Amino acid sequence: MTSKILHHDQIYIEGLCNNNSSIIETIYKKFAPKVTHYIKMNSGSADEAQDVIQEVLITIYNQAKTNGLALTCPFDAYFFLLCKRKWLNELKKPSNKEVTIKDENVSIDKDVEKLAIETEVQDEKQSLFDEMFQKLGEKCQEVLKLSFVTKTMEEVASKMNVTYAYVRKKKSICTGQLTELIQQSGRYQSLK
Repeated sequence: MTSKILHHDQIYIEGLCNNNSSIIETIYKKFAPKVTHYIKMNSGSADEAQDVIQEVLITIYNQAKTNGLALTCPFDAYFFLLCKRKWLNELKKPSNKEVTIKDENVSIDKDVEKLAIETEVQDEKQSLFDEMFQKLGEKCQEVLKLSFVTKTMEEVASKMNVTYAYVRKKKSICTGQLTELIQQSGRYQSLK
């Protein structure tokens, strides 16, 4: 069984995770101009490009922090593809005007495309989870939040000042409600 080798550009991912201002500045200097040019050539503005860049950097940060994002391809290609796909999704929204796409980019490496798609799917799943979590009642949110960060249900019960049996049952009910909300969402099927 072979494991993928980390690309040396992993330093950009680690820099984002550590809020390293020189790495973040380097990302903006080295990689943002290409994205800005692409978006401006495809019915966008410099401000819209900056929004896309910011959103993608947040997505990458979240993936790195939550899922331990391991870069197996050049950061430039990965970052650009995520920005490009985010912009194209923006253009697909009904409120946008008629659009002409100019895409003279070289072919995309399979590793880059796979990693970009995985990142987008994980981001969508997290977004769906967060949205449905907000629909739960206050007690459900409290039980689930505590169970995410606390080692044992006994500790959760103690923090909530309730019995262990109550917190176990409540967590089970709340998890069921959350699962049902997610599965009933129209977005769920496309993320399976």
